[in-house]
Amino acid sequence: MSSPATGSGALGQPGTRPGRSRLTSGGLAVLRGSVRISLIQLAVHDDEPLSERVRRVGDLVRAQRGADLVVLPELWPHGAFAYQRWATEAETLDDPTVHAMSAAARDLGGWLHTGSLIERASDLQLYNCSVLLDPHGDIAATYRKIHRFGFTEGEAKLISAGEEPVTYPAPFGTLGFAICYDLRFPELFRLLVDRGAEILVIPAGWPARRVAHWRLLLQARAVECQAYVLGCATAGEHCEVRMSGHSMVVDPWGEIVAEAGEDEEVLTVEIDPARVAEVRRDFPVLRDRRLGLPAPAPRG
Repeated sequence: MSSPATGSGALGQPGTRPGRSRLTSGGLAVLRGSVRISLIQLAVHDDEPLSERVRRVGDLVRAQRGADLVVLPELWPHGAFAYQRWATEAETLDDPTVHAMSAAARDLGGWLHTGSLIERASDLQLYNCSVLLDPHGDIAATYRKIHRFGFTEGEAKLISAGEEPVTYPAPFGTLGFAICYDLRFPELFRLLVDRGAEILVIPAGWPARRVAHWRLLLQARAVECQAYVLGCATAGEHCEVRMSGHSMVVDPWGEIVAEAGEDEEVLTVEIDPARVAEVRRDFPVLRDRRLGLPAPAPRG
């Protein structure tokens, strides 16, 4: 079972680790036993320059040394509602923000999910893109947000839609990727489960006025998918929009393992990835599916 949070605060420091073994595969550790996750609930404000925020976030990531996976929120470099800045601040994945996060991942010695940033693709289209960095600082996976928020304005008007659900077999379990508004579309999460997802990583820039939806949907996705859910939100206020906070880790039974408050903090928890297989074995609801794609094959 998962343990309560082991640390919080703007510079949450790693605590004492329970024992677990490390094997190696391709130069990267393969973990057995508990896994330490740190969600950095970053405050985003209008008056902080991009370069200073990137530097501050790099320091926050390094401060989590000892974590196996660190997660950042959606669009923390620019602001999830700072639409007017996106075109000028958009970067390729070979530009300063990803380079800075790559260096932070190397110093961390763990996996870093960079939340998301506005990516300028080679065809000059803009995407809301997540990047997963391995402990060497190399890009392991990317995901372009499929469902764009705003209906006829904002993200829906300015950003191109991603097309491909993405999972990645990390050493501690298969990660499934989604971003913010994706959370409202359960069919995406079924696809991720069918592709082996055990830990769903959901960075968000969720507004405070809909925080009840955020909390409810995180638990719903965990229950439906019988998977861990890591919801990492922003705090603070920008463009006159107050952000939700309330980053959360939910276990495969839908229980809240740990939850942040409304302000900037680091939420650190220990999870046991074996809990996913345990819940799916003891309450095998996924094998009774009748519609859509076939249920995932049992794992050894």
